[in-house]
Order: sequence, then C-alpha cells, then structure tokens
Amino acid sequence: MAEFIDYYKILGIAKTATEDEIKKAYRKLARKYHPDLNPNNAEAKKTFQQINEANEVLSDPEKRKRYDQYGENWKHAEQFEQARQQQGQGSAGFSGGQWQGYEGFSNFGGEEGQFSDFFEQMFGGRRSGRQTRAYKGEDFNAELQMNLADAYNTHQQILTINGKKVRITIPAGVDDGQVIKLKGYGNPGINGGPAGDLYIRFVISTNTAFKRLGNDLYSTVKLPLYTAVLGGEITVETMGGKIKLKVAPETQNGTKIRVKGKGFPVYKKEGSFGDLYVTYNIQIPTGLTEKEKELFHQLANLKKS
Repeated sequence: MAEFIDYYKILGIAKTATEDEIKKAYRKLARKYHPDLNPNNAEAKKTFQQINEANEVLSDPEKRKRYDQYGENWKHAEQFEQARQQQGQGSAGFSGGQWQGYEGFSNFGGEEGQFSDFFEQMFGGRRSGRQTRAYKGEDFNAELQMNLADAYNTHQQILTINGKKVRITIPAGVDDGQVIKLKGYGNPGINGGPAGDLYIRFVISTNTAFKRLGNDLYSTVKLPLYTAVLGGEITVETMGGKIKLKVAPETQNGTKIRVKGKGFPVYKKEGSFGDLYVTYNIQIPTGLTEKEKELFHQLANLKKS
C-alpha cells in the first residue's frame, strides 16, 4: 500500500487554512523545491511532486471536503457513498481515514458477514453471496516536462500509456504545475467497471530570456545611450517574433514599457494573449576615440554653463 501523505503537513498549514493561505504556502514551497532550482536533486523533485499533489486536492473545495472526511481513502469516497446508499445505513464510518466500528458492522447489507466488493478490497472484510459490483479502475498520475517555448504553441506529443502509444494535443498556454485529465487511460475497472483516468501534471522550465508571470512576459532589453538620449527606434525579440519599438527622447535607465498582446497565450482562448513588459537597460559606450571623448567633454561643459 502506498504511503499516506498528509497534504496539510506537506504544505505546512493547519486544517483550518483558508484558500489564500493554501495558495501562499503552495507558491512559497513550489519556488523553493522547483526542479529548475534543484537540478539532480531527487528528494527535491519528490517533494515538489507532493507539494503539487497537495495543492491540487486542498485548493479544490470538493476534493478537500472528501479528503477531510475520508483521509487517505478520499479517492474512494464516491464509491463508499454509493455502496452505503445501496446497502443501507450502518453504525460505522470513517474518521480521519481510519475505519471505526468494523466489528459492529455485521448487519450492514442484511446478513452477517455479507460485505460488498468495495469493503472487501479496501478493508479485507469477508463477503458472502454471489453479487459483485463494478468499480472504476485506479487513476494514474504522470509528469510531463516541457520548456517555455513548447508551452507557447499548441502542439502534439506521443505518450506511452500501458504499452500503448497515445497522441495528445497540448493547448498553448499551459502553466507550470497545471494538471489535465485524460479520461479512461488509467487502470482497467473492476468487475466490468470503467477504466480510471490519467492525470498529467506539467513541469515547465524557463529556457528563454523571458520570465513568465501568469499570461504576462517580462524581458530586459539593451538600449544604446544615444538612442536613449535622442530617441529613435529599436528591434526587440518577443516569443512570437521580432517587433519594432519607438523610444522616447531622454529615456531613463530602468524604464519599463508595456507591449499589449505580446505576452503568453491564454490557455484555451485562441487569439488571446497576455502583455509583454520590457525594461530598458541603457548601455554606456566603451572604446571611445579621442574625438568622441572631446565631444562628451563639450557636452559636459555645456551643461555646466
């Protein structure tokens, strides 16, 4: 049996934590243990995966409710509820993931010792009778590593799942840590039940000069001193290609401008993009000739007069 992971403990929060507290804790830990910042560190990678898993469950109100009620068996909550409704109410229940009142459960479903397949599978209880129930197969979880340039464009990838090659389309704009579901690509169902699902978590590394925050991109561009002083036009790179920007005269070092619609694609909103924020880094000329130095001296004297 897989080791139980306490999601609250992983994020370092109380069970009464608010949505904002969960979000803040996740972001802080995700930055600390991100694979880009911990290369070749298997333990950090494992912790990063657990952090993402905990955030996925606790940031979803329905999943968190099931987790709080059923603990490590939260994924089977729906099956448990269905079985309980079909077989009648008993005196036992879940508490923090532990089974309570197991010995006093003999009348659940009518005859002594008669348990559904669900209870036999999960708790090892005895069952009698010939009736079997169908249950959904176990879900799979996988991680898909991509770079930022790949995530910028809609593209296809081939995955090998249970020995079969599956072609999937990845929409532009997927985010680091985002999870998508492929229905029916998990383990086969039990007693003819539906197959489980495959959950793919994206791990996106920054392999460009751009920094991504949400759908916006940030970059720093070198600006010649003469263009900064006199104004002009420069060519800058965006993830969608080169564009020209007009530079106002007397532009100061560190000036930041926004280029609307030249940021990152918005997930599943074709034609929608965030913005690009460009910060100017003014370059001081080097290797000046004596003539050029003299001209700068003249300019300096003019400012003094």
